[in-house]
Amino acid sequence: MRPILLQGHERSLTQIKFNSEGDLLFSCSKDHIINVWFSHNGERLGTYEGHNGTVWTIDVDSQSRFLVSGSADNELRLWNVSDGKCLYVWEFPTAVKRVAFSDDDERVVCITEQRMGHQCVIRVFKLNRDGDGTAQSQEPEHMFSPIGSKATVCAFTYTPNLIITGHESGKIALFDVVTGTEVLNNERAHMDVVTDLQLSTDRSYFVTSSKDKTARIHDTKTLRVLKTFTTETPLNSAALAPNKPYVLVGGGQEAMQVTTTSLRQGKFETRFWHKVFEEEVGRVKGHFGPINTSVPPI
Repeated sequence: MRPILLQGHERSLTQIKFNSEGDLLFSCSKDHIINVWFSHNGERLGTYEGHNGTVWTIDVDSQSRFLVSGSADNELRLWNVSDGKCLYVWEFPTAVKRVAFSDDDERVVCITEQRMGHQCVIRVFKLNRDGDGTAQSQEPEHMFSPIGSKATVCAFTYTPNLIITGHESGKIALFDVVTGTEVLNNERAHMDVVTDLQLSTDRSYFVTSSKDKTARIHDTKTLRVLKTFTTETPLNSAALAPNKPYVLVGGGQEAMQVTTTSLRQGKFETRFWHKVFEEEVGRVKGHFGPINTSVPPI
């Protein structure tokens, strides 16, 4: 298998996402740009321009109609996937660090950063999918601040109004978005900040990565740790291959320390682990810096 190199960003990537069919790959970066690519040949289809800061996060709905993005310019944007037009902008006091669609595409959840006296806030917006998508409500349907450690990642579960969050302390929690209450938590899911959270296709389990050098698979209903994949490098991302028994993990030393280490010591490989047997089955080399994001092949 020969890897396809996609060159279209000037700074490091922050998140990549396939659409549900797997024919389009979306990427965002610290260069303020969102790109969309044909996944079969790596050809760039187009760009989504408008953000004035690092684009930290993106998500695309199951119909490949709408794209949402969150940025360091304190904006959450809704885009038309087919023509790159920005349909709506929500503005906040701090940066948007994570966005995600619900499984029915009706809602979007976002996390805004804890900074400058502002609390970390989780907001859920109900999307108006009628017409061209420009008639959205500025006010969130639900909004709350998690008590204690700030949330870093989130996603909707298969249960209505229930979201999973990963936190700076390593905690994983389930929140009822209507009441803002913490329904369940696992305080010791990780020993350090949770850097990524990706759900299985049926949302019954999910994988997380952490700076504590582990990736873990958790049961969505109970938050029980089912599998642990231990590496020797801080992890920034973990992904579940949907039709194969593999977990992809990536990370590496912090960028500030990379200049003092060789490529091998930096550990910039993508690692493949067997999901059931918890054994490493392969590595893909080629990156010259920490791997910030990964997605499974559809």
